[in-house]
Amino acid sequence: MPLWKSYHIPRTVDEALATLAQYGGAARIVAGGTDLMVDLQYTDHVQPLEALVDVTRVQEMLDIHQEADDSCRLGAAVTHATIVKSTLLEARATCLVESCGVVGGPQVRNVGTLGGNVAHALPAGDGTTSLMALDAQALVAWGGGLHEWLPLPALFRGPGVSALDHGKDLLVAFRFTLCAPGEATAFKRIMRPQGVALPILGCAVWVKLNAARTHYDDVRVCVSPVAPKPVRAVEVEAALRGQPVGQQTLENAVAAAHRTLHPRASAYRATAEYRQHMIETLLRQTLPLATERAKTGEARAEGVGLG
Repeated sequence: MPLWKSYHIPRTVDEALATLAQYGGAARIVAGGTDLMVDLQYTDHVQPLEALVDVTRVQEMLDIHQEADDSCRLGAAVTHATIVKSTLLEARATCLVESCGVVGGPQVRNVGTLGGNVAHALPAGDGTTSLMALDAQALVAWGGGLHEWLPLPALFRGPGVSALDHGKDLLVAFRFTLCAPGEATAFKRIMRPQGVALPILGCAVWVKLNAARTHYDDVRVCVSPVAPKPVRAVEVEAALRGQPVGQQTLENAVAAAHRTLHPRASAYRATAEYRQHMIETLLRQTLPLATERAKTGEARAEGVGLG
């Protein structure tokens, strides 16, 4: 049985929305298709979709722009491989390059998109974890015609449940402020040995140091998955904010994480106890790395897959 009946390649966001509306909820957006194709083949669909709407020709969704206010606008259809190759993002949003660089294997990164990673609404999404630490917003084109920027958490209703109606709405782009001098990010994850495995746990950190580079002026931390939806580790952030850079502050942050972050067990990933232990490991890796990058102003992405 075919998985869909018709295939459309719009050139604008409005054309994509109009095409979705034409099918009354029986069509789906496709870009890389690395999640959608699996869903269509391995779930019980009695009838094929009426249509797929391919957004890989919508230029607004394919660009990476540094804006006049020193923010970055990143199209939702930009692939993981394109993000990994971006010198702007490696230097000034390093965690995003590091998270996109460990998604799947080379074939997946070459076609899979950041927007698809977010729209799939899994709280362990690597790209999502880094976007949370970057305090990103998402541009949504709703089927009713409204285009609006939303805080990233507003896109999530629960594990695998998006605020978007995938038969009507379109995730267009993301925006976040690029790291300035004295600011930096880092991302690390724990996964099973095979590179295409689902992450057991991921951690992204953004830090802003004071002018003397001795204290944390501000911090953002996202560890996932520890909740049904992506969330910031606000108690960990509070333990760091305003404190001197050093071992004792790191210990305080780790203690705050143990007190307040409680990941659940997963039959496919790891026990809750193992994940709890790995939160400490990831914090001890990412926080000093981001801090050193903020001090030196030098950031080269680590652990990024080749190809």
